[in-house]
Amino acid sequence: MSRTVHADNGPRRVLVGVGVGPGDPELVTLQAARLLAEADVVLVPATEASGDGPGRAEQIVTAVAPEARIERIPFSMGDRKGVTEKRRESWQASADAAITHFEAGVGVVAMATVGDPSVFSTFSYLAGTVRERLSDVEVRLAPGITAMQALAANSGTPLCEGTEVLALVPATRDLTGLGEVLEVADSVCIYKGGRQLPALRAILDEHGRSAVVGTNVSLPEQTLADLADLDAEATAPYFSAVLTTPERTSTGGAL
Repeated sequence: MSRTVHADNGPRRVLVGVGVGPGDPELVTLQAARLLAEADVVLVPATEASGDGPGRAEQIVTAVAPEARIERIPFSMGDRKGVTEKRRESWQASADAAITHFEAGVGVVAMATVGDPSVFSTFSYLAGTVRERLSDVEVRLAPGITAMQALAANSGTPLCEGTEVLALVPATRDLTGLGEVLEVADSVCIYKGGRQLPALRAILDEHGRSAVVGTNVSLPEQTLADLADLDAEATAPYFSAVLTTPERTSTGGAL
């Protein structure tokens, strides 16, 4: 992506990455809701898990901007290890859809992304591909609340205080480096680690770390648990996050 701006006024062709938060529509920002409603078309990912029904991003968009014109883009979650051919095909399908709309005269294309469009999001790949083929397209971002923030809020756990260091680690990478991160970061949030909970737990135990595990954070089916309370071989769904912070007196909780 060669250029990103945040002004409300700009050229006719605009591609907007809109963060829609972790799941609860009440966590969508006013800006995001407005952009979704104003866009000529809103692209949303359709994964294997959603089947013929709406995925999480689409459900959120429908709740906050029922008038939005939604277009589903196939997105494969079958291979979750890094950049794969299936992932590239998904990004290309999104870019093709956006470009088709722009070439047909559409002014604003939005892509709704769960969480934030600049945090482990496919939007950056989409934007880069579109700008390679249509250099006049302006790219904008609307930030969204991340699962990390929602997990901290709902578990009553401050992410970081004072001079503490915060790190965000994807469990889809080699976990051998997690120990090094734990040595230098005070608070660490590990994304997509549900299926590797036993391995994560072993590493955290080695470093004397406690942690909270959150699944479907912010949704009615949300589950929160202390890692130490789970069975040693327990796993969790793919979209789970693990948060470990320094020992503190927890204050607050979910509203």
